[in-house]
Amino acid sequence: MKKATVKLTALVLLLGSVTSIVRAQTDPINVVTSAVPFLRISPDARAGGMGDIGVATSPDANSAFWNLAKTPFNTNKAGMSLTYTPWLKGLDINDVYLASLSGFYKLDELQAISGSLRYFSLGNIQFTDNNGSELGQYRPREFAVDLGYSRKLSDKLGVGIALRYINSSLASGDPNNSGTIYKPGTSVAADISVFHTGVKEDGSGLNYGITLSNLGSKISYTNDATQKDYIPANLGLGVAYTKVFDQDSKITFGLDLHKLLVPTPPALGDSSGLQKYRNQGVVGSWFSSFGDAPGGFSEELKEVQASLGAEFWYQNQFALRAGYFYENPLKGNRQYFTLGAGLKYEMFGLNFSYLLPSGNGVNRNPLSNTLRFSLVFDFADTEEKK
Repeated sequence: MKKATVKLTALVLLLGSVTSIVRAQTDPINVVTSAVPFLRISPDARAGGMGDIGVATSPDANSAFWNLAKTPFNTNKAGMSLTYTPWLKGLDINDVYLASLSGFYKLDELQAISGSLRYFSLGNIQFTDNNGSELGQYRPREFAVDLGYSRKLSDKLGVGIALRYINSSLASGDPNNSGTIYKPGTSVAADISVFHTGVKEDGSGLNYGITLSNLGSKISYTNDATQKDYIPANLGLGVAYTKVFDQDSKITFGLDLHKLLVPTPPALGDSSGLQKYRNQGVVGSWFSSFGDAPGGFSEELKEVQASLGAEFWYQNQFALRAGYFYENPLKGNRQYFTLGAGLKYEMFGLNFSYLLPSGNGVNRNPLSNTLRFSLVFDFADTEEKK
């Protein structure tokens, strides 16, 4: 019963209004939220071990999740990756997880195509009425499928674009006999990304990247046109610097900054502001998200999330990683350290990440004390092998 309650609570939060505001004793907590938040979960263990950075790190099979423009700069002809991430593992829940699959293929030295899949399962949920009578079971699930194309504009600059189909099935029918009929929500979105590499022949140098992700239509779980929610459109900026010590060892330091392009909820009790929030157009919301916080520019800065990460490689076979993720206490208060490791042998790679336990109660991170892993396969050009 406890497990079902926890999962049902998560479901209610996902289905509930995105304008919920909680008042603290001193400052108002005004969290910018959106539908389909699973799109913001780090979908690969390498990035997960570095505090969730990936906009400007070296390209790999998971570049489609972070910055598609990196893909043509892969040294291999093709690659693929499979990642499994347990969710709420610290609460002994085994049927809630995120699984992701990604891959790319370089058409030539200038261009590449890619595809990816993210699948988030909330397990089985037993719905009951106020008297505890069973109303039926449902298996909430969400997934997103991407197709992308990327191209080098020069030896150092690349661009990428991806199209994404999103499907979120959190409830069906009228599970609580409330008169509201739920249905799967769907949306179509796009990513646009830029990547610049300053890495020299010896492997040292500075990379930077810019991404605009999840630029798409609102999503609705009912037939009520006034209850459509924003998906997590996001602006990402990243830099990564690699220092090569010798032919055997190198280290990379990276910084990512992320800002949701979603309107800030209005102040509690502001009915006119709530109506404006709901009726705002999607494109207009991307631009207004930079200046609509009730607290002005200082509050806008608090909506920026920061990730710091480091990665050390030895002989391009063994990697150690660490990172830190920061979110302002008034905007969600997610703050945690991560650790990671990687092994690579010829075409096969294995990455692990671990999120150190952090937070208590409602502030506890769902990935606390969780080990996740990725399998990576790199396929070199057969002509190059010869």
